[in-house]
Amino acid sequence: MTSSAKVRALMACCALALCFTGFSARLVHLQVTMHDEYAAIAAEKHVNKLITYARRGLIVDINQQTLADNDPVRTVVADASLVTSPDDAVGVLAGPLGVDESDLRDKLATGRRYIVLKKDVPEATAVELETRLAVRSIRGISFEQDEDRIYPNGTMACHVVGFMNSDHQGVSGIEAQEDQYLRGHEGFRYTERDRFGKELVAYRGEERAPRDGYNVRLTIDLNLQNIVETELDAACKEFKPKKAIAIMMRPQTGEILAMANRPDFDPNDIRIKPASYIQEHEADMKNCAITDMMEPGSTFKMVTAAGALNEHTVRPDSIIFCENGAYSYGGRFLHDHHPYGDLSVEDILVKSSNIGAAKLAMGLGEQRLYSYIRAFGFGERTGVALPGEIPGLVYPPHRWSKLSITRIPMGQEVAVTPLQTITAMCAIANGGHLMMPQIVHDITGANGEQIASFAPVEIREAVSTEAAHEVTEALQGVVSPRGTAALAKVYGFDVAGKTGTAEKIDPKGGYMRDKYIVSFCGFLPADNPAFVCLVMLDDAVTKPDENFGGQVAGPVFSRIGEKAARYMNLEPRPEEPAGTVVLNQREHD
Repeated sequence: MTSSAKVRALMACCALALCFTGFSARLVHLQVTMHDEYAAIAAEKHVNKLITYARRGLIVDINQQTLADNDPVRTVVADASLVTSPDDAVGVLAGPLGVDESDLRDKLATGRRYIVLKKDVPEATAVELETRLAVRSIRGISFEQDEDRIYPNGTMACHVVGFMNSDHQGVSGIEAQEDQYLRGHEGFRYTERDRFGKELVAYRGEERAPRDGYNVRLTIDLNLQNIVETELDAACKEFKPKKAIAIMMRPQTGEILAMANRPDFDPNDIRIKPASYIQEHEADMKNCAITDMMEPGSTFKMVTAAGALNEHTVRPDSIIFCENGAYSYGGRFLHDHHPYGDLSVEDILVKSSNIGAAKLAMGLGEQRLYSYIRAFGFGERTGVALPGEIPGLVYPPHRWSKLSITRIPMGQEVAVTPLQTITAMCAIANGGHLMMPQIVHDITGANGEQIASFAPVEIREAVSTEAAHEVTEALQGVVSPRGTAALAKVYGFDVAGKTGTAEKIDPKGGYMRDKYIVSFCGFLPADNPAFVCLVMLDDAVTKPDENFGGQVAGPVFSRIGEKAARYMNLEPRPEEPAGTVVLNQREHD
């Protein structure tokens, strides 16, 4: 071989060596340096992360009757990169899913690998579609398991239970308050598909099982809730109020047995309604029992009397001169509905004398009156496990006017929520103990294991047991022929309670003419109460001389009390001689 041939052979060998060196370097770069990046690209094309939805926990009443449940549904999704015949897919899916064919075709034309075609598809429909797609060998369409929240009782207890939005998040009521317990934790698993779209064996060790949500048991008794709502509906039909509220509680523990508002709504409908509908009907969805405040009217007199009796500034039989119905104080007259002279402290409550209550308060003094108002829980949130509660409005004495000491005792110049009112009455009924209202009894897992339980909580002693019993005796007189709430009587039981007729505040200032919020809050049996019940109607349509708490709300309480006592199997006292209750039409609260 000549020298030139050797040179050419050497150069060829070097070129070949350099070529293979370059290929080797490129291979090392792809296999080592760029491994993670290209593996991710490959996984993106062939591997899917499938979410395994957790089952949302149930909401049940105290007797385990279901208030919120789940209905299995499917979400139809598409991998447009695998749909080889979009027209065939549209022809199979559009009709059963109830979607527009052109919209469906546009979605599949995007080429995206994850497209939600329709949510909340019934299980039977999904199974039928799976079969039809398989028969026609249409790839790229899958069905993800999901659940639809349902409320089997419709509108009943809707403000307590609440509802969810389309993203499975609690929006109001218990659904929102206990969402962290109810929603559980989603699981996942990775699956790989070949180039034909066929699913391969799932990645081992790269999956997590879902943890279902916990079940929330309420203190609500659905049977009592039904009684309360039935009678509240009847009252709304008769009096056509703008709003109506009824609450029932167990005074010894603070457990809420029933809570209802009118107007109401069906939580089954909310999720499918547009945002404009929700905004338009927002007022219907408010739990006014905890979100609205109003002047309480004469129900507030129990606070004044309890404070005076607890401080021993008076006794139940102490006589107060009630100025024959007109009392000038601070340059303004305070009136009673009837011209009373001398009244005992007990009769001040029985007759609901504004002047008598004012004089009891003046005997206490501003600071002590204020301290008892706060002791009964007014001016602060009760702590109930429901979202949106407000504290009401109670000004400290340094912000009072010279008339406040005579107006606050009769329920003016303060703003309270209905729940605060019944909670204060519970403190009278149970012997002076202010209890935190309870709406959640316990939280349990799917297998029945207890996650959390909620024992009764005493906030403070509002008044002594003696003072509470003295007020109770006076409140029994309210529900008698000589009191303002004769129509709240429940035959066979001693009932104690207080009426309220509060003038509605005009947003422009002062009070609205002939516009009232009427209420009655009472309990039975008076000596050992099984329940306390508040009934409140806003702007009832009645004759002008009948729009009073004793005549509008009192009878509603009576009907609720009669049915509730029967359901709770309460033992009535021995039968009384037959008689007729006569209401003094001139005595009002």
